[in-house]
Amino acid sequence: MPDFLIIGGQRCGTTSLHHYLAAHPDVRAATGKELQFFSLHYGRGPRWYRAHFPPAAPGRRSFEASPYYLFHPGVPARVAATLPEARFVALLRDPVERAYSHYLHTRSYGLEPLGFAEALAAEPGRLAAALADGPDTPAAHHALRNFSYAARGRYAEQLDRWYAHLPAERLHVIRSEDLYADPATTYAGVLRFLGLDPYTPAEFARHTRRADTGPSQLTAELRAELSAGFAPHNARLAELLGWPRTW
Repeated sequence: MPDFLIIGGQRCGTTSLHHYLAAHPDVRAATGKELQFFSLHYGRGPRWYRAHFPPAAPGRRSFEASPYYLFHPGVPARVAATLPEARFVALLRDPVERAYSHYLHTRSYGLEPLGFAEALAAEPGRLAAALADGPDTPAAHHALRNFSYAARGRYAEQLDRWYAHLPAERLHVIRSEDLYADPATTYAGVLRFLGLDPYTPAEFARHTRRADTGPSQLTAELRAELSAGFAPHNARLAELLGWPRTW
């Protein structure tokens, strides 16, 4: 079983951190970045999950990274029951920037026919309809993964679910902006949290699955509206983590 997980959030730098951790000589990544066991494939059982990791070896750690884990409401309880000693890393990004990046990501796959403003307006109805039969139906997973532009930026709600199932000292939360601005220092902090020896990768290149192209739909007016909507959630997050207000 893995020793630690990167649990999200989506569009917050998880792919970059995955690359940096996989480069560590004492770390082995799973066969695939996003196994999604605790979200999409929990019914396959732990034997299926275990088969994706290398055999245990003294001094070696294994991990995977599935950004959906932070957001899916059923994952924390499943993780706590299956990985009682594991540690977890979460990255959080300015929720306005994250929402728009998520929108562009979904649109790049041909799954979003609406403009950004229209998609935000449709989001509550889309999610409510999809969740009518619970969070683990195909319709729920489709909506939760693809159309949760604003919902995924309400980070305190998601962390509260995790803290309800595991002690805070097993979850390391970092800002994506810190990883981008000072990857060496942020990475060193992650290694200390995981109990790994200091290590410097050959490079701290930024990895992303999609580049932003074309004119932005994130207008000044829409940015202000989103910022106002996220403000109470950001305040709650700062209180929860003892962070200064930066978003």
